Amino acid sequence: MKKSERHKLIKRMIKEEKLSTQKDIQDRLKAQGIIVTQTTLSRDLREIGLTKAKKNNEVYYVLADETNKIDLVEFLSYHVEGVSRAEFSLVFHTRLGDASILANFVDANKGELILGTVAGANTLLVICRDTAAAKQMEEQLLEKMD
Repeated sequence: MKKSERHKLIKRMIKEEKLSTQKDIQDRLKAQGIIVTQTTLSRDLREIGLTKAKKNNEVYYVLADETNKIDLVEFLSYHVEGVSRAEFSLVFHTRLGDASILANFVDANKGELILGTVAGANTLLVICRDTAAAKQMEEQLLEKMD
């Protein structure tokens, strides 16, 4: 099977059911006669732009274009390991490689409080409209992270 066909199949599976692990996806592919290694699957998921989302205490994969249906703070609470605030800026500490995924999500769903983002490998700088907006977002995020 071509990679592009496999990508389409994975996207369809993600849209149709809540899959929580790479093993879940790998098992679904295997059930359809498609054998992939964990390394290949991991690369596929990254290329497709899948990320995990948390909603109602459930964690599952979503497509990047589906994340707008998920609350921004709820989404961030799953991926952010720590947060620091300096005036109108927030610094989110993430797992290695997650910062750019979060930056794309925040930029697409920023609303009125956020002006923009800058991502590193495991750090995301979020520039808020003002100090009050940064404080509000920090408090909401810390509450969800607890």
